[in-house]
Amino acid sequence: MSAPVNPQIAGLTPYQPGKPIEELTRELGITDIIKLASNENPRGPGALVTEALSEAGSSLSRYPDGSGYSLKRALARHLHVDESQLTLGNGSNDVLEQAAKIALSPGAEAIVAAHSFVVYRLAVTSCNATLVTTPAKNYGADLGAFLDAVTGRTAIVFLANPNNPTGTWVIENEFVDFLEAIGPDVWVVLDEAYWEYVDEPGYPDGTKLLQRYPNLIVTRTFSKIHGLAALRMGYGISSPLAADLMNRVRQPFNVNSLALAAAEAALQDQEFTATSRQMNKTGKQTLRDGLDNLGFPYIPSAANFLCVDVGMESMPVYQALLKEGVIVRPVAEYGLPNHLRVTVGLPGENERFLHTLSRVIEKLRG
Repeated sequence: MSAPVNPQIAGLTPYQPGKPIEELTRELGITDIIKLASNENPRGPGALVTEALSEAGSSLSRYPDGSGYSLKRALARHLHVDESQLTLGNGSNDVLEQAAKIALSPGAEAIVAAHSFVVYRLAVTSCNATLVTTPAKNYGADLGAFLDAVTGRTAIVFLANPNNPTGTWVIENEFVDFLEAIGPDVWVVLDEAYWEYVDEPGYPDGTKLLQRYPNLIVTRTFSKIHGLAALRMGYGISSPLAADLMNRVRQPFNVNSLALAAAEAALQDQEFTATSRQMNKTGKQTLRDGLDNLGFPYIPSAANFLCVDVGMESMPVYQALLKEGVIVRPVAEYGLPNHLRVTVGLPGENERFLHTLSRVIEKLRG
């Protein structure tokens, strides 16, 4: 091609999602498949969501409410914030990209930690900005290293809490110290996609820090505990100024009508959320106990997944598990070539993963 191509975009590789069940069925003819690759809620959505989707289906010929008025009102009540602080996105990835757009211009810098969510790199690079990656500390973000990396060109910092794919997290007093030290001249994006799953002492709620730190942007999603991954529904909570700026770069009608209706219903179903949280807690402990018994170390996680060190290059293990109908996620692209990320599944799925992992590792070791 002779048409011009942005050299930074040309250097990117497309995001590789977890393998879909349908794809594995086509490739290997397997039908008894479990997917523990994408950190989805294995329960699916709740009953209130199903009812809301049925009702919303009657208006598919109409454009959605571009302002998301009803959902924003429900979110504002739920989070105890003002509606002017909210930005809706086609998944929280969309909001992360909006934050990058308002902060970054060519030549600016963005800071992330090693082993961070790959979407940060995609968002930063698409803005012709420079990504600065700091060394990890115990597989997680080292906030001191973040501060050391700040220069006069630093415009934004992305921090996932808990982090994907490692599950690591930072505690509130450390994060507040970081916000104080970095000051108001750098945007700080706190990605809380797994917030509802966290049950760790000292874990911060980013929304409670917004009044003190107007440069803070918090992102969350309905794709995880609420079971709405297919509908792509995320949101940001920030100062009204930041929300106004992000809404300027937000695509018109970026959230569809079904997602708006389902998200509002999901907020009402706190019983479903509580049950999902407890099921995850129990299931994660099952995985921990099983991995301990098998002798496989894993990174401590506050999310709904574990990142497991299989003691060898992970791709052959991943491929062997696929042949047994178990889909997990290799994370070599995150600098973890010996690790697999496994989502907490239903009880039977967790047991099947542990049994199958033991069997394929034994076979691979000969």
